[in-house]
Amino acid sequence: MNDTVIGVIGGSGIYDIDGLDGAEWVSVESPWGAPSDQILTGTLDGVRMAFLPRHGRGHVHSQTTVPYRANIDAMKRLGVTDVISVSACGSFRDEMAPGDFVIVDQFIDRTFAREKSFFGTGCVAHVSVAHPVCPRLGDACFTAAEAAGITVHRGGTYLAMEGPQFSTLAESKMYREVWGCDVIGMTNMPEAKLAREAELCYASVAMITDYDSWHPDHGEVDVTEIIKTLMGNADKGRALVAGLPKLLGAERAPCPHGCDRALEFAILTQPDNRDPALMAKLDAVAGRML
Repeated sequence: MNDTVIGVIGGSGIYDIDGLDGAEWVSVESPWGAPSDQILTGTLDGVRMAFLPRHGRGHVHSQTTVPYRANIDAMKRLGVTDVISVSACGSFRDEMAPGDFVIVDQFIDRTFAREKSFFGTGCVAHVSVAHPVCPRLGDACFTAAEAAGITVHRGGTYLAMEGPQFSTLAESKMYREVWGCDVIGMTNMPEAKLAREAELCYASVAMITDYDSWHPDHGEVDVTEIIKTLMGNADKGRALVAGLPKLLGAERAPCPHGCDRALEFAILTQPDNRDPALMAKLDAVAGRML
C-alpha cells in the first residue's frame, strides 16, 4: 500500500481548493519548463492534496499554451498518484444541460499545436490510451458529485479542439451528429495522454457551461452566459473535490486497471541506445522503469 496523493488540475473559474489544512503554494521545477503556476499543497480529511490552476491564477495561459508536460511532470514530482481534471465544456446533448457535470470516459483528440508526449527520439515509447481515464477514479468523482447534489452524468465522449475560437456551426453539428460526441472542450488533450505516460490515474470532470453552437434554441456560444454558469459550476466543482479524500482514502492499493503500470511494456528503445539527456528529463515521469 502507498499513500494516496490527489492532484487536481482546475480549469476556468477554479483557482484554489477550500479547506486545505497546512495550505501552501509551492514552486516545482520541471525539466519540461515552468508549470502553469505554483501548486497549492495541503491535506484534506487526512489525505494529501495538490492543486494546480491549469491556466494560472488570473487565467494567463491559453488552451494551446498551457504547459501540459510541465504540469503533469510537476504533479508526479510531488508524489501525486491520482489526477482529477476539472474543466469547463460545451454540451452536444439536450439532457446534458448547462450546470450539469459529465464524468468523461472517452476522448477524440483534434488538437494539433501541442507537444503530446514525454517520449521521442532517444527513447521511444507507446502507451495504450484505449481507455484513457481510470474507471475507479471516475466512479469516485461520480459518487462525490451525487453526494454534493450535482446533476451528473456517468460516461461521455469529449471532443478536444485546439481553440481558442469556438466551433463553427458545421463543426458543431458534425461532432454531435456524425461523430457522436457528448461534450466539447479545449484542455483535456494531451493532458490525459501525458498522465497515462506518467503512470498516473486520471479522471475528467466536464462542467457544462453551454450548448456549443448546434442547439437551435440557444444559438451561438455567448461568453457572458458562459461566465455566469462558470461561476456556479466552480462552487460545485470545489464541493465535488472536497468529497474525494474520504472516498479514495489515505492508503492506496495498486490501480486495478493498470494505470500506474502503463509503461510496463511501452518503452522500445534499448538501454544502450537511449539519449542520456532525455533520460535525465524522464526521471520523474518514467523513473520506475528507467
